[in-house]
Parts: sequence; C-alpha cells; structure tokens
Amino acid sequence: MRNWPFFRLSITTPRLELRYPSLADLDELAERAAEGVHEAGVMPFLFPWSEGSPAERAQRTAQYHFRQWGELSPAKWSLDFVVVFEGRIVGTQALAAQDFTILREVSSGSWLGRRFQGAGIGTEMRGAVLHLAFAGLGAEYATTEAFEDNQASIAVTRKFGYHDDGIALHRRQGRPVVIRNFRLPRADWAPAEGIEIHHLGPCLPLLGL
Repeated sequence: MRNWPFFRLSITTPRLELRYPSLADLDELAERAAEGVHEAGVMPFLFPWSEGSPAERAQRTAQYHFRQWGELSPAKWSLDFVVVFEGRIVGTQALAAQDFTILREVSSGSWLGRRFQGAGIGTEMRGAVLHLAFAGLGAEYATTEAFEDNQASIAVTRKFGYHDDGIALHRRQGRPVVIRNFRLPRADWAPAEGIEIHHLGPCLPLLGL
C-alpha cells in the first residue's frame, strides 16, 4: 500500500522479526489472544482486554490494532508490531509516544501468548523496540510500567537498566493496586547486538520526523 509505508516496517533480532502487521498477521495474533495470555484470575493489563471468551479476546485484539492505525498522527502514535518466532506469530510489542518531536519520550507495552512465555522472547522483543526508539527515532527516554505483582514484566525491565520512576494507584478488579513506573535515559541504554531496522525512512514523515 503506497500511502501507508508502515506495512514494510520491521525490526529483526537474532531470533525474532517484529513487523507492522498485515490483516493476515492480525488474524494469527488474534488466535494467540484467543488461546490465552495469562492464568485465570490474574490481570496484568491496565485495560482488562484479556477477560471474556476466546472470541471476545480475538475481536478486541483486531479492533485495537485498527484503532491505532486510524488514530496515528505526528502528535500521538503507537507502532504495534507482531512478533514472529520460528515462523509463527507469538505476541505483540508496541512503541508509543505523544508529542514525540518535543518530548523525545516513548513508552512500550507487550504481551505474549501464554505457551510462548519463559523462553526469553519478551526480553528480545523489548530490546528490539528500544533499538528502534534510540537508534532509529532519536528518543531521549523510554518509559514503561507494570503492576507491582507482575514480576515477569518487571524482571525484563530491570535487565535493560531502567530506573524507578515513581508509582501510581489503579483500580483493578474492584481493588487498589500499585503501578510501578520505570524510565530509561538514552545515556544508560546499551544497544544489543544483531538488531536491524528495515524500511523506517518512508515512515518518518508520518511521525513528524
């Protein structure tokens, strides 16, 4: 599609490809969501999209990506990649920003299909979007957040040297829970080896860069 260059945008790592999804990719990603992302009774997400039936999770996954496509602008954008491991889509990794041309700050979020967790994929895909942020887009800061009981997410964050950046309270399943915020300055980012960004140039004007 000539007028939407993001469909060619991708990041490769030693084991993974992160690519801007096609409609077929979204179908496969929706299948991962339908299969399950976490244990029953657990909610790692601020917006509880993963509740409900498998069909509801699949539909919400597709709708979320359509919404991000339609709302992308230089003032506010979210690049939501599908993560491909051994030829199969296993999850999604996002890099988002608001007023990036002024603030030079990005945030990230992700999820993996439950049966693909525990293999180091989450760490590798976070490293990929940090490379995009700092090496590709010229970010000065990367931020992320997690519920304080989401130790898997916090462990990935710690691996990259993020600093604690305060807390916030959130209502989750009718109870208060602490969200921990983290920040990684450009000066503390250590690039990983073997990461390459593909076809970013044509996308930059649509991000205001």
